[in-house]
Parts: sequence; C-alpha cells; structure tokens
Amino acid sequence: MQELVIMKNKEAVTTSLQVADSFEKKHQHVLRDIDALQEDVSNFGQMFIEGNEDDLYGRPRRIYFISRDGFFLLAMGFTGKKAIGFKQKYIEAFNDMEDTIRKSIVPQTIEDMMIYQLEDMKEVKKDVTVLKDTMRITGQQEFEIKQQSNKKVVECLGGKDSPAYKRHAKKVFSNFWKDFKQYFHLPRYGELPRIKFDDALAYIDEWLPDTDLRLLIKEANRQGELFE
Repeated sequence: MQELVIMKNKEAVTTSLQVADSFEKKHQHVLRDIDALQEDVSNFGQMFIEGNEDDLYGRPRRIYFISRDGFFLLAMGFTGKKAIGFKQKYIEAFNDMEDTIRKSIVPQTIEDMMIYQLEDMKEVKKDVTVLKDTMRITGQQEFEIKQQSNKKVVECLGGKDSPAYKRHAKKVFSNFWKDFKQYFHLPRYGELPRIKFDDALAYIDEWLPDTDLRLLIKEANRQGELFE
C-alpha cells in the first residue's frame, strides 16, 4: 500500500489516486468531485495541483496533488464509520510528514534560524512539561511526606503517650495511608507525581480519621484519664 501522504516541493500532499484507493472510490469520480470545487473555491490552484502519472500500461493519466486544506475540503463529503477512520489516518499522516519536512529544512537566514530554534524550544518545553507532570517525588520529598504524616497521625491520637496511641496507632496509621493512596490514586505513596507534592502536604494537614476511629480514640483516651 502506498503512503497516504508524500512530500512534493517541500509540501505534504496526497494524490487523487491515493484518495480514491483509500476511500474505495473510482478515480474518475474523485476527479469529478475535485473539478466541481474549482468554480467555488477561490484558491483552488493552491490546494489542488493538476499533474500526470503513468498507469500500469505506461499511459499518462490526469491526477491531482492535494494539500492538507484541499484534502479536508474534499473529504467533507465522505461519510460513514470507515470514512471517519481514514480521515483520522490522513490527519496523522499529514502531521507526521509536515513534522519531517520541518525538521529537514536547513535555515537559510538568521531569522529562519531563530524561528527554527524557537520551534524546537516549543517541542522541548512540551517534553519537559510532560516529564515534570509524570516524575515521581524525590527521596527527600518522600521522607518529608512520611514525617508529616507520622506527626499528623500521632497528633490525632493525642500524642505518643496517650492510651489511644498505645491501643490504636496501627489502625489509625492504616486508615491514613488508605485514604492518602485512594485520594491520589496511588498503589504506594512513593509513586506520587512530583507536581502533586504540595497538594500532598496540604492533604496531610487537613486529614482526620474517619468518624468511627475518632470515637474510638476519644473513648480510649477518656478511659485512660479515669484510671490515672
């Protein structure tokens, strides 16, 4: 199967032959549809460039080289699930070819070089943003989350010397980490994205045990006071 999109004169184009093959149409019908656009499209010649290509028998036949805009204009009339799928493939093919062309062009002037570098910087910035959003917390940040969460749980229990701490610390710590991982959708807290570190500290600061645990803590500490 031929490529959906090719490079011609440093521009990404497809051909009327390829469109006919992809959308299972007769080539003469595709040519007819393109010719019909000529009367109503003012910049027709920029989107559809007429040419010739030999058929299997070496006979020249009329074809059109079609730009991205020309393809979208032509394909608007193609309907159905299969057509939608091919339109998506063409969009991807045009994007890939245009990216290849952009990277292959050698800047000729200082202005061209600056534009080229700025485009590359945009791509790098995009990659860095994705990386920052997915990188997990550092070891130091993991340690800080552990320290702050321990401090919070002990505080909720009433301190390390409290009866509730001695009886229920394990249960309350388990409750905290279950809530934390569920809130941030994590298998373990060390997988927290670095971008969420400040949110994690804020969550720890606001966290409280569930109602049943709070009543359990309160009752344990109350009984401890009675026996002092």
